[in-house]
Amino acid sequence: MQKSGLIIVIFGLLIVAGLAVSVVENQVTLEGINQGNGKVSSIESLIISVDIDKEKSPVGVFAVQIMKFQENAISAKILDRSNIEIISEKINKESFEKEFDVFESGTYQLVIESSIDNEIYVAGAIGPLPDADKKFVLSIISFSVLIVGMIGIVTIGIIVIKNRNRSV
Repeated sequence: MQKSGLIIVIFGLLIVAGLAVSVVENQVTLEGINQGNGKVSSIESLIISVDIDKEKSPVGVFAVQIMKFQENAISAKILDRSNIEIISEKINKESFEKEFDVFESGTYQLVIESSIDNEIYVAGAIGPLPDADKKFVLSIISFSVLIVGMIGIVTIGIIVIKNRNRSV
């Protein structure tokens, strides 16, 4: 009985370790990405800036999420370090994400605007494209450790229940 309790604790620790790796994965994914949120209207814009190094990441990414979506109301544009518009998009769904090329190192801006007078709450993010290899490796490790921990706990639980039924 004491052995099974110890084994359950070990598998529980594996689950905690899997969750910890998942947290690290999220931090690696969001490394270098700046986020912001606020209300936009025809007179108020949301601007989010980030420094991107072309040598580290030749591709950037931005995302916009609209809380109360309205058709043809929100647009987003990316400005490079010289304030030259390199991308302009009408946001036609609640969540939008797009990549862009980083031509020079410097500060890039995501500008979210509205064409209507009513205030709309939006969230945006801009930054370098996360390293897909790091994200993939960490997600595999996290998933594997979680699955092993869960399977172990379920297996030990079944064994303990069967042993109790035999002794009764």
